[in-house]
Amino acid sequence: MSHLRGRSFGLRRVVWIGIWISIFQQLNGINIIFYYSTTLWQSVGFSESDSLLSSVITSAIFVVVTLVAIAVVDKIGRKPLLIAGGVGMAAMLAVMGLCFAAAVEAGGAVTLPGSYGPIALVAANLFVVAFGVSWGPVTWVMLGEIFPNSYRGPALAVAVAVQWIANFVVTVTFPPFAALSLPLSYCFYSACALLSALFVLRFVRETKGRELEEMDDIAD
Repeated sequence: MSHLRGRSFGLRRVVWIGIWISIFQQLNGINIIFYYSTTLWQSVGFSESDSLLSSVITSAIFVVVTLVAIAVVDKIGRKPLLIAGGVGMAAMLAVMGLCFAAAVEAGGAVTLPGSYGPIALVAANLFVVAFGVSWGPVTWVMLGEIFPNSYRGPALAVAVAVQWIANFVVTVTFPPFAALSLPLSYCFYSACALLSALFVLRFVRETKGRELEEMDDIAD
């Protein structure tokens, strides 16, 4: 683990970049869409069975767009996909936040009136598309490429461990956060998605076409 130590708050700069890429993948809100998708669709007005079907369709969309991302990542590059995906997710989460700001509660159930329901449904699926072509698969591509060979294993282990911690924190905190204000919850994750795009733009270097041996020259 001594290879990971550096001048940036005790760790090498590239290790921090890997950690923040992992954190932002979770703070982008994808697990909220998947873990609570059935509840979301019911609030849109779907029955329980239709909500389950919609969740399956959303998962299928994610698989398809992930395959598309795998096919184009070497042509387009990692940074453009991450930046575009972050902006797209931020926009869709903001739309969902606005839709749920119009929600009404009746009998303990939250529903979206008028056209807000279909708009939220479309926004959620477009969010999945944006994540599936960017932060979903490309995060793992970046984590596999940004670390030099000399400490790639330990650095990757730290980044993945942090990712699971972030996953747990987001999953546990969303229900009380949503109970406090669902619109603000979506707007918070929208802001995180936008920050992820800005973070990549400012701090992350493109790894397309680079050999692992070259990472030693750009790591710090």
